[in-house]
Amino acid sequence: MDSLLFLAHRLPYPPNKGDKVRSYHLLRHLARDYRILLGAFVDDPVDLPHVQTLRSWCAEVRAEPIVRWSRRLGSIAATLSGETATLSYFRSHALQRWVEDVVHREGVKRALVFSSAMAQYVLAFPEIQTIVDFVDLDSAKWADYARRRPWPISMLYALEARRLLEFEKLVAGRTRASLFVTGEEARLLSAASPACANRLVVIENGVDGDYFSPARSYESPFPREEHSIVFTGTMDYWPNEDAVAWFAQDVLPLVRRRDAKARFHIVGMRPSRAVRALQGEAVNVTGRVEDVRPYLRHARVVVAPLRVARGIQNKVLEAMAMGRPTVVTSAAALALRAAPEVELAVADAATDFADAVLRLIEQTVGDRIGAAARMRVLSDYTWASRLGRLNELVAGAPVGQPAPEAADRRQRAVFTTVGAR
Repeated sequence: MDSLLFLAHRLPYPPNKGDKVRSYHLLRHLARDYRILLGAFVDDPVDLPHVQTLRSWCAEVRAEPIVRWSRRLGSIAATLSGETATLSYFRSHALQRWVEDVVHREGVKRALVFSSAMAQYVLAFPEIQTIVDFVDLDSAKWADYARRRPWPISMLYALEARRLLEFEKLVAGRTRASLFVTGEEARLLSAASPACANRLVVIENGVDGDYFSPARSYESPFPREEHSIVFTGTMDYWPNEDAVAWFAQDVLPLVRRRDAKARFHIVGMRPSRAVRALQGEAVNVTGRVEDVRPYLRHARVVVAPLRVARGIQNKVLEAMAMGRPTVVTSAAALALRAAPEVELAVADAATDFADAVLRLIEQTVGDRIGAAARMRVLSDYTWASRLGRLNELVAGAPVGQPAPEAADRRQRAVFTTVGAR
């Protein structure tokens, strides 16, 4: 087997949050054909025991612990000194030395870099055929944050967006191919750097329909008489915090006026102080759970009230795969090929979102939409159907991707056509 350097900004196991789901499936897929040399940060001590599991799949693993509060202080200093906070956060001299050593020792000719920030470790090796999985355009995420946060934090976020975009353009210009989760994300970089347009490739997220299956039996974590509404996600991530706060404060009271049995469950690790403060009679904050599937399987409705959303949301695919009716914002629905009111519900205003939740809480309606949602996922969103293109690219095939604008137009056309049914 040839060696493949695989760099990730977060340990790609266990696959218990959005980016780790994607990096895990990419790594497992590539490990079938390559000796994986994995370098990754560990930002949660709970993940450290899983390094041994990764060693059973990889020829070598360098797991670099990261202390988040210390890195955040360093990022602030970097911003004030004119650097990019994101690159500072994921900078490690020890990891850089390991990369240099393993490249020379193993004669590495191929690399898969997961997240643009990790590209800083390979830019000095132009001889390596490097593919960078941007997933989303992170600079656009910071720009989204800037539009939604008060001054002066909005100014700092806007500054980070501008600086990071310059680095992203540099990365796309120096590497063989850049991967994105949707045509819209690729289009954003293409517009900023037209010279890179023919090297941008869309590989959408998938879902494991066997693992997330309603056919499995799970004991319900909810009282029998309750109408449970579920959100899943990492709960110190600001878009998730914003989503559950908006739902709990603006939408849930409207739901409970007409259905007193409705209760909102926020399921996910590391709930922030703001999220924990939502706990009450009508809201349950679970914190970390061993398995989200029982919560999804027995939810009357799953919600993704994300007002800031980029790419395809794994949480939505997982809920649909579990056969549960799901209500999402238009931001979360944009990249999905799913029929509104047939395979999921889409709403933005608080009153419309509450109405959609109440429609789907009715079990006959909810079960019908949930069954259609699972069929959509099994038809369009399996990982096997996504990763064949990755094999070709890593093996050296020409990029040959249609222009991101064309891919995005097709994606929007599919959504519009299906939504009109």
